Amino acid sequence: MANAIHRREFLKLSAGAAATVALWGTAGELFAQAKPESKIKKAVQYAMLPKDLSDADKFKLARKCGFEGIEVDANVERPQAAWAELGKIARDQSTPIHSIVFGGWHAPMSDGNPEVQAKGVSEMKKTLADAKAVGAGNVLLVPGIVTETVSYGQAYQRSQENIRKLIPTATDLNVTIGVENVWNKFLLSPLEFARYVDEFANPIVRAYFDVGNVILFGFSQDWIRTLGKRLVRIHLKDFKRQGSQWTNLQDGDVNWKEVKKALDEVGYSGFLTPELGGGDEAYLTDLSKRIDRILQG
Repeated sequence: MANAIHRREFLKLSAGAAATVALWGTAGELFAQAKPESKIKKAVQYAMLPKDLSDADKFKLARKCGFEGIEVDANVERPQAAWAELGKIARDQSTPIHSIVFGGWHAPMSDGNPEVQAKGVSEMKKTLADAKAVGAGNVLLVPGIVTETVSYGQAYQRSQENIRKLIPTATDLNVTIGVENVWNKFLLSPLEFARYVDEFANPIVRAYFDVGNVILFGFSQDWIRTLGKRLVRIHLKDFKRQGSQWTNLQDGDVNWKEVKKALDEVGYSGFLTPELGGGDEAYLTDLSKRIDRILQG
């Protein structure tokens, strides 16, 4: 009986692998349907800007420091009229809001409780609409979380089922769902991440890649090359393996020269957004220059 079970599992995995190969074969064509950005642009997160400034002055400072876009956190309580106003303020300073971070930690779409899943889906739909109102083309989503009570397989199945419920809304609004790799014990290899995205067979679901989040168990350039045209946005962080410490960009173990080379190879064009602690003008200017050095290869 045990051998039969193992054989069934093997056949199931083999069939999945074959299907993945077929999907990967059409991935380039599929994601080519999505209109790419014209070039790589530097963005900064709203929360990294000085808190004592007005929104207009925040965005003005971001532009002065060399950033060309803004990423904001979701807020399902904010009316869409307020989102629209925020978007106008940002555009007036030539720093359009390019993405909203929904996250999903508070209401995982992989949760064992259907009510929690439903809450996540509902709030994600609201955030997709908010993104349209503010002028952002993407919403970042943590797809699922593996826990002691939620198995890897359950997280995979439930998250995909719930994301499929979001595809009609995202498509109608023309806002991509950017699935991000985080420390959630899920999507732990670039091959699996690519397969996960491909299985939606829809360019409205893409990969939001965090450069620093894979350093403990992989190499960022490998993930970039594997994800290729699936990439819709990129977060910049750096990390030192020895001592397991987050660092400023270029101070850790990310091989930035190889990262830039990989970005060029896959033809990435879009926003690079650091996800770090905030600071004043001097700090933000230095951060912007660090990204410039990375882009110089």
